[in-house]
Amino acid sequence: MKKNVPVTATLRVLKYWNVDFSLKLYKYEGKGGTRVSARELHVEEHRVIKTLVTEDERKQPLIVLMHGDRQVSTKSLARVLGVKHITPCDPKIAEKHTGYKVGGTSPFGTKKPLPVYMEGSIADMQKILINAGSQGMLVEIESSDLIRVLNPILVNIARE
Repeated sequence: MKKNVPVTATLRVLKYWNVDFSLKLYKYEGKGGTRVSARELHVEEHRVIKTLVTEDERKQPLIVLMHGDRQVSTKSLARVLGVKHITPCDPKIAEKHTGYKVGGTSPFGTKKPLPVYMEGSIADMQKILINAGSQGMLVEIESSDLIRVLNPILVNIARE
């Protein structure tokens, strides 16, 4: 597929940190999520990492990175954080925090620095795909590079 590739904050960050990446473009479908991107790119959905913008009861935002084929146990995450509850951010609020439209949210180059929590088993994978800051655009990188750049807090909060 050929299209004009936007230069996103994500790509700028990856270049700044000398991260070796491969850009993967696919036909975006609204609300299709990682299932669609995995299907379009012919990869396992488990390797496609979703970037979720959530908040605690004080409206403090944070990013959660999770395998595409898993869900976040918000109860487990709340326990880890020592807060009452964690909920997804309203899409408009998430966009204000990150600078990215929902469906194109990346943990790299967010408008505001946000704490990043990552499912621990992602660190065990060699290569992952993660949003590159625009709908229909992922980057394939080594998980070690994601950890080097973002320094996420590793948690075990996945549920199938």
